Amino acid sequence: MSAGAIARDLLAKLLDAGNKHAAGARARAPALTATHLKPYSELRSWQHKQECDETFLAARDAGAVTLQRDKLNPKDGLFERIDLVEVQALARFLGRSTYADQLAQTVAQLEPLKADFPVILEMIGRWTGMAKVRGLGPQDAGAWIDAAKTIRACASRSQDAIATPVREFSARLFLDSKRIEALPAQLDVLLSGSIEESPRTAAQVWQELGLFREEHPVLLAGLVHITRGRSAGLIDAPYMGLPAGTIQGVASKVTEVITIENKTTFHSEAKRRQDHEVLLIYTAGMPSPAWRAMYMRLLVSLSPATPIFHWGDVDEGGFRIASTIAAVTKAAGFKLQPYAMSPDDVPTAMRVKASARTLERIHHFACAADWPDLGRSVLEAGFVAEQEALERS
Repeated sequence: MSAGAIARDLLAKLLDAGNKHAAGARARAPALTATHLKPYSELRSWQHKQECDETFLAARDAGAVTLQRDKLNPKDGLFERIDLVEVQALARFLGRSTYADQLAQTVAQLEPLKADFPVILEMIGRWTGMAKVRGLGPQDAGAWIDAAKTIRACASRSQDAIATPVREFSARLFLDSKRIEALPAQLDVLLSGSIEESPRTAAQVWQELGLFREEHPVLLAGLVHITRGRSAGLIDAPYMGLPAGTIQGVASKVTEVITIENKTTFHSEAKRRQDHEVLLIYTAGMPSPAWRAMYMRLLVSLSPATPIFHWGDVDEGGFRIASTIAAVTKAAGFKLQPYAMSPDDVPTAMRVKASARTLERIHHFACAADWPDLGRSVLEAGFVAEQEALERS
């Protein structure tokens, strides 16, 4: 690294400290002390030190910093301390934007998205204090704009196009087949509406949008006959996987339907109840649009008195999934009921304390699923738990 580059790198560190101070993330006044200035003070060449001095003096002349030389040689000695005077001036000197300017620019760019994606307000709150969201700061507003564009485009598709290869969809939308694959964190935050919910895999995010790298079949279990596009038959034991688009309805008696969020729990229940007249359906997390269309077809083929249940995680994601399934259930003329999702069903050792914000969102989604009493119970209990902790013996 050249001497001039060393000086500019040190001043860039001072600018970072100034940004933090301006955002309230740092209490101490920004300054470079002797410890910070070691890369400069340890230079062996007098000429290189002079190059650094010229950069520091230019920053001072720009009104960005004040300089203190060695007290024993105040005229020609090394600079031992550099204090920040004005963060905007230093940013201009370095040809950079301040964090406050970058944030203001990003806020303005994301303004049109706030109505559809209120979580952006929470993101801005985090960024204002220089905290990150999923490791992301305000530097790339375009990624959030493209994520919102993707979500809107997926929602506006016709019923015939609700399952699409992700690269094919990305190429049509952005003229870049890999653009959507670069946005999993942004898509996840905007879809979940939460900056606290645990990150999902890219495949789980795409599934919610009806996108896939390779399409997965729907897993079903139980002593139930299913009608399909070209045939009808009994679900094999312990379970069977079928393309969502081929499943048309139920052709036998069903005592109850239970959708199950997690694969481990589904497999356990499938083995336990494979000879029962109960229809078990694995949602694979947040169900895709194709899954929801399939679920609607199954429900409308059932007796109106059939009990419909959902078994998911006792956490924010689990209740968001439940509210999505409940909307389809209601549209089909049924009421979705929770299965083993009460706080009382959770063993003490499996309880994980939750934040007030998470509990409020669980309550919100529980109410959206028409489970207000359960939402209140979770809110009062103050913890979350994964579905595997609630398995039946």
